[in-house]
Amino acid sequence: MEYVIPFNKPYLTGREIVYINEVLKNRHFSGNGFFTKKSQLFFEERFSFGKCLLTTSCTDALEMVAILINIKLGDEVIMPSYTFVSTANAFILRGAKVIFIDSRADHPGLDENQIESKITSKTKAIVVVHYAGIACNMDKIMDIANKNNLYVIEDAAQAIDNVFEDTLGNKRYLGSIGHLSTFSFHETKNISSGEGGMLVINEKSLEDRAEVIWEKGTNRNAFFKGIVDKYNWVDIGSSFLPAETVAAFLYAQLENLDFIQKRRKEIWNLYYNGLRDWGVVSGVELPTVPNYSGNNAHIFYLIMGSSTERDELIQKLKKNKILAVFHYLSLHKSPYFINQYDGGELTWSDKFSDCLLRLPLYIDLSDEDVHKIIKIIVS
Repeated sequence: MEYVIPFNKPYLTGREIVYINEVLKNRHFSGNGFFTKKSQLFFEERFSFGKCLLTTSCTDALEMVAILINIKLGDEVIMPSYTFVSTANAFILRGAKVIFIDSRADHPGLDENQIESKITSKTKAIVVVHYAGIACNMDKIMDIANKNNLYVIEDAAQAIDNVFEDTLGNKRYLGSIGHLSTFSFHETKNISSGEGGMLVINEKSLEDRAEVIWEKGTNRNAFFKGIVDKYNWVDIGSSFLPAETVAAFLYAQLENLDFIQKRRKEIWNLYYNGLRDWGVVSGVELPTVPNYSGNNAHIFYLIMGSSTERDELIQKLKKNKILAVFHYLSLHKSPYFINQYDGGELTWSDKFSDCLLRLPLYIDLSDEDVHKIIKIIVS
């Protein structure tokens, strides 16, 4: 079926092709060129991130994390069950045992209060997922990690340009708080390069090794900086760099970040204001934004009363050629993992798996489109 209103439509600024043509003209097509460096610097300067390294995907950035913190057979890594499979795969590939915890009752992000009870002598790291770009309680998580000498990894795939606010009113960008963080530039994200991702290294002692892993296990980057007179194989690694054309596409998007974010927030607020009263009457939950989090308008979702209600609304919108979609399925119940899972029920993760519905949200969505979607939902 061809949808009049799709779930997502990638935004183009008009500068992507200009910058890609610059890459073609300069004949530097491989990674770590002019636009790679400009994009990385953009993040470091605007968001006060540590060293930033572009990757071919957020999945690759997570796999770099697992190598960088020396995940090995028998290590345990705590993370939410309600997340994309890449969050878990990166650590399982290195031999870790993934320890899944539940979501919060009021939000699909992980329940910070369940973390400490899952920590053992084998625990190596806590991976937090800022679902829909909304912050987890990073003060609480960092306190737990510091007390137990654990790494904190922010899976910030959806969280570009959002902040966490502590009890003193200090705001820090998501991705700048944990020891390491990862971002996605998939075409469904606020800022896109088609595919693409980034690793942020906030723990300075990990910077040099991160560059080696990024460069296939060689000290090639140190060679180009003039630190060594030849480069060699010095560690494990892989080919994590994106092509320079991908970085050029990304930089065109980054230049328009403020405009993109402004429009996404306008659409998000139209949905919220238009559906709030209906949600109260019908018992459908709208997104919750905790007082310690900003909102980058990555996803607008509804929590329906049951999977049947959700499926019925999907079909109702589909009949009007509007595509709305569900999201993650609890990883602890996945065909791959269910026979390995030895924990208890994760009630809220399963609730969101069964009942969460995402509405279309993209820059080219007009106010009229949003009002049309709202009208169909409430009718």
